[in-house]
Amino acid sequence: MGGTKRKRGRKPKSPAPSNPLQSSPSSDDAFSLTNIEIIPSTSSAPPPILSPSRCFPNGGEFGGNEGGELGGGALSAMDAVVKVFCVHTEPNFSLPWQRKRQYSSSSSGFLIGERRVLTNAHSVEHYTQVKVKKRGSDTKYLATVLSIGTECDIAMLTVDDDEFWEGVSPVEFGELPALQDAVTVVGYPIGGDTISVTSGVVSRIEILSYVHGSTELLGLQIDAAINSGNSGGPAFNDKGSCVGIAFQSLKHEDAENIGYVIPTPVIQHFIQDYEKNEAYTGFPMLGFEWQKMENPDLRKAMGMKPDQKGVRIRRVDPTAPESGVLKSSDIVLSFDGVDIANDGTVPFRHGERIGFSYLVSQKYTGDSSAIQVLRNSEILNFNVKLIAHRRVVPAHNKGIPPSYYIIAGFVFTTVSVPYLRSEYGKDYEYEAPVKILDKLLHSMPQSPDEQLVVVSQVLVSDINIGYEDIVNTQVLALNGKPVKNLRILAEMVENCDEEFMKFDLEYEQIVVLRTKIAKAATLDILATHCIPSAMSVDLKRTDTTEI
Repeated sequence: MGGTKRKRGRKPKSPAPSNPLQSSPSSDDAFSLTNIEIIPSTSSAPPPILSPSRCFPNGGEFGGNEGGELGGGALSAMDAVVKVFCVHTEPNFSLPWQRKRQYSSSSSGFLIGERRVLTNAHSVEHYTQVKVKKRGSDTKYLATVLSIGTECDIAMLTVDDDEFWEGVSPVEFGELPALQDAVTVVGYPIGGDTISVTSGVVSRIEILSYVHGSTELLGLQIDAAINSGNSGGPAFNDKGSCVGIAFQSLKHEDAENIGYVIPTPVIQHFIQDYEKNEAYTGFPMLGFEWQKMENPDLRKAMGMKPDQKGVRIRRVDPTAPESGVLKSSDIVLSFDGVDIANDGTVPFRHGERIGFSYLVSQKYTGDSSAIQVLRNSEILNFNVKLIAHRRVVPAHNKGIPPSYYIIAGFVFTTVSVPYLRSEYGKDYEYEAPVKILDKLLHSMPQSPDEQLVVVSQVLVSDINIGYEDIVNTQVLALNGKPVKNLRILAEMVENCDEEFMKFDLEYEQIVVLRTKIAKAATLDILATHCIPSAMSVDLKRTDTTEI
């Protein structure tokens, strides 16, 4: 209509950290999650709706050889860089019984040992078919996706055709580069069909926010031009060894040529995790929030001696193994024998410090770590098992179709970040309802299977007159019994033998339906809207215990 869409609230200059169980030093206004962009795959047609792998504009300069000549080692390794073609079919979170129209994209990847190919996770997200093409070849080979690491934004592929592996050598990995080391990014970005090379230097090494995974892991900042389609392409050092994978960039009016690379420690963790468990199990994290102890009065009040340093535990996740030993206001002094500073950093390399979450990210799911804490002026030592913690509002569905349940036209589903992005766009952080955002940013699960269940919409029918305007409102209880997750809600409705079903919703709303009439009307509503079933396939299964 030509008008401006009204915002629900004012955009924050520095959004809250995406990981609610981890604090990190504040950043400047330019470095915020609204400015960090996944390097999108180049799409063959304009995408119909936003998605994490292509939700950003394909801007920027054409890739070229900038900043000097390409080293001989990197030149020989270019044959191992491939172009990845993917057909995606995304879930439709607004109509969870359907999928969206398929679309195609292209990105980059590279060959490693054991007949494997690495690329970005967001390059093959919601894949239906994946193909790869070697440099100088006119043949696209069908690829099989072996593993997708959503947190680290890495995916592993393989190709069964022996012809694909003839005449090429896999890429070898190098050590973590130092500041000012030269890097060369190779891939197939927008602007042409042939391979492209850009050069620069490593300008920063620190813990970064991985936009696709909503996690914080070690990352490299480089000044080489990285554009749409560079996703999954390798970054080589001057010896031709791979030191990282291009995956996102910073877009801001005051910043130019700031790209980010997944470094080799994160890549090796992903590969070894797959080889160890024959599946991707993720990066563990400590199940507590912490506070800096830089204020001297705060340290004194907490009973710390002048030579003691550490961070204060704010809250402990009740579902985490740490909840059995750690308490609020404990001072974490060290992790695996490494002393933690008052600002939450630990020594990294000569003249460098890094957030202590780096130490945690080096571990694997199921590993144990030694944590030393100060409690009531007494030093205590604990061994804690590390796991990948759940969130009330998960950052990813990890390829699993959304769950739903329908009764009398009420569509119940669970809230996740992809769901919020589908409903409210990429600015969901200030467009979504405040109470849902509060659950996203601050809530800790009280049980391992807890979910945030909402009425996503009401399919209009005679039985639900007056309830048509209920949208994305949390369901708290049914007939006085708490709704802990969607499966429990479906079971309570299916087994209800009372005359009325009373749903308690957020904001003190209630919905009352006559049980027998509601169940009978559901069949007509499903037929009217061409919905194949009243519940998703995962809710029909009785042999699964994991939500």
